[in-house]
Amino acid sequence: MLDDDSDIHPLFAGAPKTTAFKKLRKRLVRDTREAIERYGMIEPGTRWLVCLSGGKDSYTLLAVLAELQWRGLLPVDILACNLDQGQPGFPATVLPAFLEERGVPHRIEYQDTYSIVVDKVPAGRTFCALCSRLRRGNLYRVAREEGCSAVVLGHHRDDILETFFLNLFHGGKLATMPPKLLNDEGDLFVLRPLAHVAEADCDAFAKALNYPIIPCDLCGSQDGLQRQVIKAMLDGWEEKIPGRRAKMFSALMQARPSHLLDPELFDFVGLMRSGEFEGNDKQVPELR
Repeated sequence: MLDDDSDIHPLFAGAPKTTAFKKLRKRLVRDTREAIERYGMIEPGTRWLVCLSGGKDSYTLLAVLAELQWRGLLPVDILACNLDQGQPGFPATVLPAFLEERGVPHRIEYQDTYSIVVDKVPAGRTFCALCSRLRRGNLYRVAREEGCSAVVLGHHRDDILETFFLNLFHGGKLATMPPKLLNDEGDLFVLRPLAHVAEADCDAFAKALNYPIIPCDLCGSQDGLQRQVIKAMLDGWEEKIPGRRAKMFSALMQARPSHLLDPELFDFVGLMRSGEFEGNDKQVPELR
């Protein structure tokens, strides 16, 4: 189906006709569809607020979701949304022109969170935490105003792995970005359909289609971010042992609570030898 170049979504206009690009496109669609189905993201007839920052990941997210919708495989409405955070020099006309030219329904929301972050964060501290909270709060509000059931983000496999190691090394916990999350108020899902997609594929895809990338001049411009340190560590491992990232990501999908140390996940206290069970019913302890 994806080989039919005469029937494409406008977001794919000008796509290379090479075998390499066709394989990349198929892989992106396959990996995204796999995550959507594995984590039960679809509620037919609902509306998704697809967040578009202007980076390679969010462009890839929008294009692949549009492809799935175009092919009848994603029965939801899509509304692209860019939150203009008031960063000095932000090219405010780029994304509206891009979306209008390709006929993508969208909303551009202006909220000057940049000034708040710069004012509130002490010198030498990173902006990410406050910037993220302010951005997420505004996106939740827009989603509600637009009747959306989910806020859809462009985090990919590498983001999820980096967050896992950040939590491991700096938070002392085994946790990462879940592919599907219910917000605290319980009225919106946060979805990450690119959960199985490699960052390198997003990069190659956005470059092949010559999407107008807008760099982040706030969080992404700071030195010394721990996420950058983790990324360099993972890059080093991947260089020495190709496929290491894929293997680690596979491990995140195959957790064994009985082989970890959290008694809230596995009833170690209630674990008994087979001869200690009452009667002849060999029952296993329930997970809590």
